[in-house]
Amino acid sequence: MSSRFFVRSIDVSAHCDLPCGIYDPAQAKLEAQSVKACMTKVKDNADPDFKARALIVKEERSDLVKHHLWVLWTDYFKPPHFEKYPQLHGLFNEATKLAGAGGTKASWDEAVADQLLAKIEEISGIFWETKQAA
Repeated sequence: MSSRFFVRSIDVSAHCDLPCGIYDPAQAKLEAQSVKACMTKVKDNADPDFKARALIVKEERSDLVKHHLWVLWTDYFKPPHFEKYPQLHGLFNEATKLAGAGGTKASWDEAVADQLLAKIEEISGIFWETKQAA
């Protein structure tokens, strides 16, 4: 019985909290595309109930964009990534602001959604470069 208390420990290390396969900027991109689709569909619709539902969906999806970006920013990317890609903090900051109250949540302007999608695409490019290097 006492032999169980003296089991040799093993040092392990991991790049991230969970297997890297769960991280993917595509989740943020999909939600941002939904935000833009709401903006597009509401333009030509005069139904106030439809507009109210579209507003709710647009705001929920904008929050999901921020959530998925924050997970990448805080859980996937590590200090060596930020050293190699010094623009990364700025990209995440700009993207989450574009998905927030000063961006897609407050606007029906598709150009704002396009700016958000462009930032996500930049982040995605860096993400996939880091995955290839791993």
